[in-house]
Amino acid sequence: MKDVLDVHIHTTASGHAYSTFSEVIAAAKQKNLELVGIADHAPSVPGAIHSFHFVNFKIIPRDAYGIKLVMGAELNIIDYSGSTDLPAQILKRLDYAIASLHRECITPGSVEENTAAIVGAMKNPHVVIIGHPDNPQFPADLDAVARAAKDNGVLLEVNNHSYTPNGHRAGSAENAKLMLAACKKYGTKIIMGSDAHIDIAVGDHERSQKVLAENNFPEELVVNTDAENFFECIRYRNSLKPKGA
Repeated sequence: MKDVLDVHIHTTASGHAYSTFSEVIAAAKQKNLELVGIADHAPSVPGAIHSFHFVNFKIIPRDAYGIKLVMGAELNIIDYSGSTDLPAQILKRLDYAIASLHRECITPGSVEENTAAIVGAMKNPHVVIIGHPDNPQFPADLDAVARAAKDNGVLLEVNNHSYTPNGHRAGSAENAKLMLAACKKYGTKIIMGSDAHIDIAVGDHERSQKVLAENNFPEELVVNTDAENFFECIRYRNSLKPKGA
């Protein structure tokens, strides 16, 4: 499968990642990616950068590094209504946002509560991707999640890091089977993300590709095959924003 983009990448600004902005860009170029997205953790994660980090992205040229660049954030879902941890006045300065559930920021709830949290986050038009929705630490109704993602034009992530053998999201590959079956049923688009916390992991979707292949997932529902696919998703989500948001 053609794979030309990775937009779930962390830098030293996340507090527990180990490569700089420049090192990430260099790694993406070396791997011949067409589009790279930096989405550092929002402030609720212990050790993450202050929210002020995200207000000055206008100074970063998106096309001056020999590769297409987008600047975002990985937001933390902080309640079962789907609220996240950056205010609207900062979110509007981002190119896109990923919204994810992390144990450091919210206590795992019931299937109903976790599902409501994910679906609630989709109502925020700044959110383009739901990060690692198949995480067994936050059991959810993945059929309902896939249906809501389709209805809202939100991408569900197939997170390469989640499928690391003996990793901290053990069982994600099994949940992915359920999620991908539902995505096929509803025509929900997915995006592979490396969740890289060091430059050598940038663009690494090997485990994600294996999960997709094992589940016979249709290539036409995978955004990574063309950078324009991702920009189309951003444009659609932007169209949902209230005027001035």
